[in-house]
Amino acid sequence: MLQHDDHDVVVVGAGIAGLAATAALIAAGRDTVCLEARSRVGGRLLSTHAPPGVLDLGATWFWGGERRVEDLVARFGIDTFEQHLAGDTLVQDATGVRRLPGNLIDAPAHRFAPGAEALAGAFATGLPAGVVRLDSPVTAIRPHATGGVDVRTPGAVLHAEQVVVALPPALALARIDFDSRLPPELVRLARATPVWMGAVAKVVARYPAAFWRDAGLAGAAASSTGPLQELHDMSGPDGQPPALFGFAAAQIVGPGFEQAVTAQLAQLFGPAAARPDTLHIQNWSGERWTTPPAVHRLGDYSLFGHPLYQQPALDGRLHWASTETATRYAGHIEGALAAAERAVTASLTTDEANSCSR
Repeated sequence: MLQHDDHDVVVVGAGIAGLAATAALIAAGRDTVCLEARSRVGGRLLSTHAPPGVLDLGATWFWGGERRVEDLVARFGIDTFEQHLAGDTLVQDATGVRRLPGNLIDAPAHRFAPGAEALAGAFATGLPAGVVRLDSPVTAIRPHATGGVDVRTPGAVLHAEQVVVALPPALALARIDFDSRLPPELVRLARATPVWMGAVAKVVARYPAAFWRDAGLAGAAASSTGPLQELHDMSGPDGQPPALFGFAAAQIVGPGFEQAVTAQLAQLFGPAAARPDTLHIQNWSGERWTTPPAVHRLGDYSLFGHPLYQQPALDGRLHWASTETATRYAGHIEGALAAAERAVTASLTTDEANSCSR
């Protein structure tokens, strides 16, 4: 039997945008629940333990001037450290591997000592019990006959005045039934908007030592022959745990991929790179709660932050809040936080306007 709930706001998705929106709405006095399809929070903030530290399989960095992230790490007391930059760059093409002086790929950036997922964990820990509902995929969002919206999961129907969709728009259109209530131009836009990291596999190789640093290399490399196209040092604070990571097109992940990766690492960094202690392959295209089908066909990143995402839908009751909808820093954690901030402001403004009209 379906459970029926009434709330002021339902937030769909417990990634960093959804959690930030949920926390802000509760702080503003709104009865809010956050529905998450996965059995964990964090979305594309995903870290794995690698004693004496962690390795990020999703979002990794934040940069100077990203004040929302800076404020959060200060608020939650999360230790950060600087991305390793020192050393030379490697470039790989059909003719072989060249070493170029200096780090020509990495820019100064900050990392999270306990992993990026710690941001999501800190948000979730600070929310009242029962606010975040895991294993609750949203299957439908529809206007209610008497006002507001109904948000359906396999086990419940939640009625709310407002809904914040903190999912990549293309994923929302692929997984949620909107009963043909969204404007056609919004539907076309959402279906065409790329999913940040959605068509990418992130490969992290952990080693017993950062031998590339001893050789004067930054761990930074670019390759036109692959499978990894761009590589970086992912070692933790003080170089522990030592690790390299790279990005590959998700479409090429399959039988023989792991062997191709270790062979490429050896070509770039020497024989020691062929024998990582662990090799993590996070194929984001295979995450059904991150990525819609045929995500590799979505390549127009100019659609990020489109004006239609800045406007509420469903008669002002649906608000977009994912990093793809941010007008600045789209694709960054900062962009997700900015989008959440905008959605919360729009939700509260609409709620106040509705209250005044009653």
